[in-house]
Formats: sequence, structure tokens, C-alpha cells
Amino acid sequence: MAEYAPSYYMATANTLGNDTRCHAELVGEVTTDVCIVGAGYTGLSAALHLAEKGYSVTLLEAEKIGWGASGRNGGQVCPGHNMEYQALKSKVGAGNAKVLWDMSIESVALVRQLITQHNIQCDQKQGVLHVAAKASHVNALQESVEHKQKELGYEDIRYLARDEIQAMLGTDHFHAGEYWSEGIHLHPLNYALGLADAALGAGVSIYENTRVSAYKTGVDTRVSTVQGEVKARYILLACNGYIENLEPRIASKIMPINNFMLATEPLSDELCHRINRDDVAVADSKFVVNYFKLSADNRILWGGGENYTRRFPKDIRHFVQRHMLEVYPELAGVKVDYGWGGTLAITLNRMPYFARIEGNLFVAQGYSGHGVALATLGGKLMAEAVSGSAEKFDLFAKVPTPDFPGGTLLRWPGLVAGMLYYSLRDRFL
Repeated sequence: MAEYAPSYYMATANTLGNDTRCHAELVGEVTTDVCIVGAGYTGLSAALHLAEKGYSVTLLEAEKIGWGASGRNGGQVCPGHNMEYQALKSKVGAGNAKVLWDMSIESVALVRQLITQHNIQCDQKQGVLHVAAKASHVNALQESVEHKQKELGYEDIRYLARDEIQAMLGTDHFHAGEYWSEGIHLHPLNYALGLADAALGAGVSIYENTRVSAYKTGVDTRVSTVQGEVKARYILLACNGYIENLEPRIASKIMPINNFMLATEPLSDELCHRINRDDVAVADSKFVVNYFKLSADNRILWGGGENYTRRFPKDIRHFVQRHMLEVYPELAGVKVDYGWGGTLAITLNRMPYFARIEGNLFVAQGYSGHGVALATLGGKLMAEAVSGSAEKFDLFAKVPTPDFPGGTLLRWPGLVAGMLYYSLRDRFL
């Protein structure tokens, strides 16, 4: 039986409303309107929205609900994309770029709406802060804020000068910031479990420990597992960094990478206030991002460091702790209670990859660090596309998403070289 990787999130996970987080493996044959592969945010959101539209839905998960990046991430929910707006305009045109920007705002609103509508207990807090890790990053950050305010008409963001950042975070490590007042942060695994609870309540059938081995599309669409089979009208692939060899046509669009987090012991109220006065989520401007926030029980949850192999570091706590101590050396004596890692998927252009591979086969993946909001939206857009309203899904699908050079076999050496180059820039330039 699959189990969650040990983490602070696993240790503080809610149970589902049906009093169990353990769902049976699929055995035998079932018939459904839509079969979804993957029970992360994309699959859970798609399942919930499809069920609300009256479709019968079967959701298959190789491990457990939220087992992958959906249950292990930094929990930051903020508008925007990882591609610069000007670059996005050059790819899809000014009008479409503005719609994609507006959909990023919609994605945050959707997360907030689902939490409220379904009473999801996930430690939701307000405010996301992006900070300049270097003085050379300040001008670009200030220009970015002004562009969002003046050109995009977005007012829920403001520029913060260095003195205000230092007062908010109790360190002189950062040089400026942009504050997203409508951004939120949350307990990511409990958010996923809450979506699953809502989907179950809407009539979705969820099977855990059910790895998909193959599928066929067309008139006789079937999804095969070790001990069962699903007959469906539509298949939605929501595997993200775990797609592996299931669908070779899309595997080379993404690169799985590993990111790591720690959770300290609970800290005093005074120390928490000193290093995060307004209890916001923080992410810096480095290529290999540092991100952190306070948990509901006063722990620092810190994400820092990546690797590009198929293995995690032997000592994740120390691997991440050194990044935290670069910013807050005074925390050297604080005990680290948890350290964990997870696999996410990036695309070459850092925009999510949406596609209708065949008439009844859809995929959404490659959120490149914006997965809480955009994956939730991606699931909703897949549900809309299945039901015949594909305009928003198709707009994401129009963003050109190149394959990684060398495909799935040779992409690793090139990625590692590129990532190491940019990580060196973080340190020395």
C-alpha cells in the first residue's frame, strides 16, 4: 500500500469527510463518462467540476491523493505566470496575453472560492511577497509592479522599498519587494484532501494504489490498470511530473525536477513576529528560489535548493537549512523537525502545457512552480473543454511549448548544465 512521504504536511493532514484517506484499489471493470489519471490538484479539480456538470467520473491515482507535488509544495497562491509578460505577448499576441494574465487572477480567485464553498480547512492566510535577492534585481521588480498597475490595470499589488522589506522580514538580506495583497498561502496537502472530499461528495469515484499501465482511445476507449479496467468516453491525463512513459507524445514537453523543504520546531510568537511581521508567504528572485512562510503552529516552512537527478539528498534537512541560515543566521540553534522533497514538472518556456492530444484525450501539466493556482484552474478548464466550452483551454494550448532537446532520453544532461549555470549566477552575479 502506498503511503505519504514523511513531512510536516503529512503529520498535520486532515482526514476526509468519509472518515478515511484510504481508497480501495480498482479491481474489475467500471464504466464512466470521464476517466482521470492522477489525483493531484489538476485531477481533483477536473473531477469536481465535471461531477458538478453531471458527468460520471472515475479518478485513478497510482499512490495516494495529493501524494506528489500537490501535497508537498510551498502552498503559495499568487497571480501571474513564469514567462515574462512581454515574452508572452510575442508568442500569442497582446490580446491573448491579457486574457492569460486575467486567467491567472481567476486561478487565485478559484482557489479561494473552492476553500470557502467546501469549507476546506487548510490554514489559509493572506498575502504573498516577492523580494529582490540582489540590488541588481530591484529595477526590474519595480518596473514589473508599475507595468501591472498601469498597463494591466491590476491594483492589488504594490512596490515596497528596502526599509519596509527589512521591517517586515527582520533582515537586510533583501533589497525591495512586490506585495500581492490578494495572494494567499495554505497547507497544500489539506487543500488537496479538501478537494477530494468535495469531489467524493459530488459523486466522483476515487481509486488509490491504482497505477495505469496503458490506455486506448477512439470508439472503444479503455484505461488499463494492474487489476482493473475503466471504459470511458474521455480520458484526462493529470500526472504532471509523474507521466513517465505512459504517454510518450507529451513526456518530452516537461522536465521533472526535485525541490526540497524543511519545517522547524515551533517558534515563539516574538521570533515569528520579528522575522515575518505580517505572516505572509515570501519568495525571492533567485533562479533557484528560496521561499518561506509560517505554519499555523509557528514553524518556519522553508523551501530551498533543487536537484536534477532521480534521487533526493541523503540529509534533506541540512541541504535546505543552509539556504535558510544564509538569510537568518540567528536560526542556527533552532531544531529542524522535518525535511522532505517532491517532484514537480517544468516546461522549457515555463508556461503550463495544455493539449487535446486526440478528440477525447486531454492533458494539463508543467506548471513550473505555479501549480496550486494554475493546476486548480487547469482542472476546471479541462472540465469545460469536455463539456464543450473549450475557449480558455484552447488559449493555453496555443502557447508554443517546445520539447526539451534530446527528448526524454537526453534532456537530463542539458538541463543539469543549464540549471548549474543559473545557480552559479545566483551566487556570484
